[in-house]
Amino acid sequence: MLFLNPRSGGGKAARAGLAEHARERGIDVILLSPDQTLAALIDDAVRRGADALGVAGGDGSLAVVAAAALEHGLPFVCVPAGTRNHFALDLGVDRHDLIGSLDAFTDGVERLIDVAEVNGRLFLNNVSLGIYGDAVRQPDYRDAKARTLLQTAAHVLGPSAAVDDLQLVDDDGRPHLGPAVVLVSNNPYSLELPHSPRLRDSLDGGRLGIIVLDPPEARLGPGRAWTAARLEVTAPATVHAGIDGEAVDLTPPLRFAIRPGALRVRTPILPST
Repeated sequence: MLFLNPRSGGGKAARAGLAEHARERGIDVILLSPDQTLAALIDDAVRRGADALGVAGGDGSLAVVAAAALEHGLPFVCVPAGTRNHFALDLGVDRHDLIGSLDAFTDGVERLIDVAEVNGRLFLNNVSLGIYGDAVRQPDYRDAKARTLLQTAAHVLGPSAAVDDLQLVDDDGRPHLGPAVVLVSNNPYSLELPHSPRLRDSLDGGRLGIIVLDPPEARLGPGRAWTAARLEVTAPATVHAGIDGEAVDLTPPLRFAIRPGALRVRTPILPST
């Protein structure tokens, strides 16, 4: 079963005739619309005997379908029909071959990858707190991400800006009080960009990637990065976050955990293999 968002990625799935190509391969297609609940559609698909769940849409939709695949023990297929397709990149799916990605349903290879969660909610890419978490809540984020992020950064890090009262302890046992940015990812991001071909070198390393940017006046320095199996972030009130690019309010404490090898994924067979 393929859940297809025709609006994702500026309509690239419709331009490529993705639904028609999928049906030719014997793949059932459900076109998503604003008046439908994705979770309800997934439940119906599972009741009707779907043996694999795939999604062609943004990273937020991917996480919802992946969570259902995990719950029901079904393989998950990522079709890169979103705008940036970061998860597809790290999964090794050719982001420029939309139709070829459908081969994962019928002639693909399967492997196990990690997923991460915060307060029980699954994420495939990352959870961001601070600058980025605030930026995704602004209406013009989708069309001017870089500009909005910079504007938000200037506000949060400016000399008179109030910093969210987040608190956490790093792997050296040092507390970080009021960090400007906290980024927790499903496996660590490469710090060698732009030289690395992928954002994350692995999706099966069994570790959360954690990046903390402290405010300029912090005596610990500008920030640091480490990996861990778990992380807890505390705060005095509701925390505004970005989860796989979607704006979400989280109730503290925020408990992050990695689930090694939890998700079955199918990908097309690469030419080199």
